Amino acid sequence: MQTVDVAVVGAGLAGLSAATLLAAQGLSVAVWEAADDVGGRVRTDQVDGFLLDRGFQVLLPAYPEVARQIDLPALRARPFVRGLLVRDGVRSVSLGDPSGGVSALAGLVPGRALRAADLARLAALTARDRFTRPADLVAGPDRSTRADLRARGLSAQAIDGVLAPLLRGIFLEDDLATSARFFHLVWRSFAARPPVLPEGGMGALPQQLAARLQPGTVRLNCPADIVTRTGVRSRDGESLVARAVIVATDGTTAARLVPGIAEPSWHGVTTYYFRADASPLRRGVLVVEGSTDPRRPVRPGRSGPVINTVVLSEVAPSYAPSGAALIAASVLGVPDDGDASVPGPPADAVGGVDADEAAVRRHLSSLYGTDTAGWTLLARYPVARALPTLTSPHVLRRPVRTPSGVYVCGDHRDTPSIQGALFSGRRAAEAVLTDQGLATTMRRRVVS
Repeated sequence: MQTVDVAVVGAGLAGLSAATLLAAQGLSVAVWEAADDVGGRVRTDQVDGFLLDRGFQVLLPAYPEVARQIDLPALRARPFVRGLLVRDGVRSVSLGDPSGGVSALAGLVPGRALRAADLARLAALTARDRFTRPADLVAGPDRSTRADLRARGLSAQAIDGVLAPLLRGIFLEDDLATSARFFHLVWRSFAARPPVLPEGGMGALPQQLAARLQPGTVRLNCPADIVTRTGVRSRDGESLVARAVIVATDGTTAARLVPGIAEPSWHGVTTYYFRADASPLRRGVLVVEGSTDPRRPVRPGRSGPVINTVVLSEVAPSYAPSGAALIAASVLGVPDDGDASVPGPPADAVGGVDADEAAVRRHLSSLYGTDTAGWTLLARYPVARALPTLTSPHVLRRPVRTPSGVYVCGDHRDTPSIQGALFSGRRAAEAVLTDQGLATTMRRRVVS
């Protein structure tokens, strides 16, 4: 039986955030993780020289907790092209400044994909979000993102033809029913700096945090079965006694382990990774299907299942071996044969092309304007629990203290994002230190 100051269940970003901050204050910490490595939903597999993140993900360096807790230079991150490539089967329009100007709207030309009035309103919205304090952005009554964009005067063509194609890949839902509060927080970060990919894949984030802990702090393949305010017991009967316990799992697992935690509903997504001998697009830019002509009514739906795609090796060459290109394509939901509440290692592409893959290939052929028949499917990652839903109205911040005396953190306690996971871990650590009488030290060392 091991005894520590704080036991943390889960070695995802939230758990590692809490553990590293508590360990930095001199507390003894033990982290139990059910999987075979740290990271939770933020992990990277190496397959035949390719780096495959477990579902398409990006890092927003403008997130406040990323700037506070992550050593960005050490990640050797590479930026996406600042903008969006919108294709509608007739033509394509690049929205944004490829050179990375003052804002992502700098390269827009009125009349191409957006009318001048929409362009002006979107620029005003972006400036407001960029320079308004986050606390003020989330103040006041909540409404859906679609309702918010309409209230700000944007036309149906701008919303459905340009913004929805981008946002459905962030929200993982088609209707823009997600809380506008979350939209404005994310839009603020996108406006400040372009998204990036670490040289070693997204899994480099949790690996960096875990490396700050003493060897032996994290125990892998050790799922928790019973949690109380004073300890944790594993499925094989091993016990961990602690002065405080933090459950840092996904929301569904937290609801099973901690009384009074409501299980969230989830948005799912499936990411396909393809290998090509040559890059179908010589720019590391996100490609979506939308409307490129504001004079034409927006067509309902999409011509295929792909919500977004990008040539990852054009963003970060380290994602693919020399002489090959890596293309990611994401689809809402998971196939009937896709389990994946938590993404696991990729399954090898076996046998012929299934119906889902065939539809993805056809859509990618249209989006890139090239034949995809020769592309090799490297992996398919179905993730049923990709993001907790944030349908408006929604409380963005939930307590990390529970009536049972157990602390809880994870993106289900804050925004469903890397920022939310890291910040919830900080909140849990601060709560523990406050309750242990060490809050002053914590704020002096890590909150400034």
